[in-house]
Amino acid sequence: MTVRVAIPEPMLRWAEARSRVSSEDLRSRFPDLDAWKEGTKAPTLKQIERFASATHTPVGFLFLAEPPEEVLPLPDFRTIGDIEVGHASPDLLETVYLCQQRQEWYRDFARLHREPSVPFVGTLTTGTGVAEAASSMRSALSFEPAERGASWSEAFRLLIEAAEGQGVLVMVNGVVGSNTHRKLDPAEFRGFALADNLAPLIFVNGADTTAATIFTLAHELVHVWLGQSAVSDADGAVSLGNEAERWCNEVAAEFLVPGESPRDLVVDPQALTPDLDRLARDFRVSTLVVLRRIFDVGYLTPPQFRAAYAAERERVLSLMEERVSTGGSFYNTQPVRVSKRFARALLESTLEGQTLYREAFRMLGFKKQATFDELVHRLRVG
Repeated sequence: MTVRVAIPEPMLRWAEARSRVSSEDLRSRFPDLDAWKEGTKAPTLKQIERFASATHTPVGFLFLAEPPEEVLPLPDFRTIGDIEVGHASPDLLETVYLCQQRQEWYRDFARLHREPSVPFVGTLTTGTGVAEAASSMRSALSFEPAERGASWSEAFRLLIEAAEGQGVLVMVNGVVGSNTHRKLDPAEFRGFALADNLAPLIFVNGADTTAATIFTLAHELVHVWLGQSAVSDADGAVSLGNEAERWCNEVAAEFLVPGESPRDLVVDPQALTPDLDRLARDFRVSTLVVLRRIFDVGYLTPPQFRAAYAAERERVLSLMEERVSTGGSFYNTQPVRVSKRFARALLESTLEGQTLYREAFRMLGFKKQATFDELVHRLRVG
């Protein structure tokens, strides 16, 4: 006998909206979805499980009388065109929760091993001068323009290594955990920071362009220097709604493209693209960051900047759509996804018997002993 259980119509609509899966896709997978909502037909238990999986919803939630209130556990500064984004998707929520679990584990590890506090956390305020703040960050991280390598990828790698060398856990991932079927959307968020004196953590949405991720990392580093946790879009545009976010954008842009040499930023406002591409290569940043700095030093009026920024953002998005990802070795990408500093600490702790293997597997995102052993070898632990 087939068991069918009615799901409250508000819960079905909530799960559908929350998931951000298209209505067409859901209806192709669940042809009776409208009938379930209307109450003329009830789903089977198996269908309920499949629907929960498809919408990334805990099964138990579907049986509630009304949708639960899901709030991001950190300040939300995300905007699109200076308008607040709204509720977070399951992908963002799960990513934040996972990073919080890793941070909590590393904080305990740092206390056990008597690691010193990260000295610069909370040392800046939004009252600090932008140039002064950016200069102190470049000095601490050794990231002057001449120290950024020969490509965007190398510059990004060097900035990650510098941050992790100072005690910051940097996690770069374009999917939820290790699930390659759940790609993170840069249009929803580009990164977030979890400030902490012992285990400051930065997450960068790796589904974005490499040049854009450099700005995201710089932006979230500013949040760490402020001692402030936040999730943001970090796109370098002028943020009207939040003073701290606007200041972080300004410092990140100054950090990456110092303004003390405005002659290097001279451009033709009537034909920006070639100059933007050239300066982006010179400073190893995105063209949007260069555009922001050109505006900061006075070469564009506010109306010119807004029009140019909108046009350039569209060009960047179109280039992203044309880009084909070739993936990479799991053993190269996974340590970056979870932070090499975190991975080494967790592998070491597990080998010493202080952490259970199953706990290590869960936080590292795999299930096999052979994978664990290979990471130990690759990261030279033990």
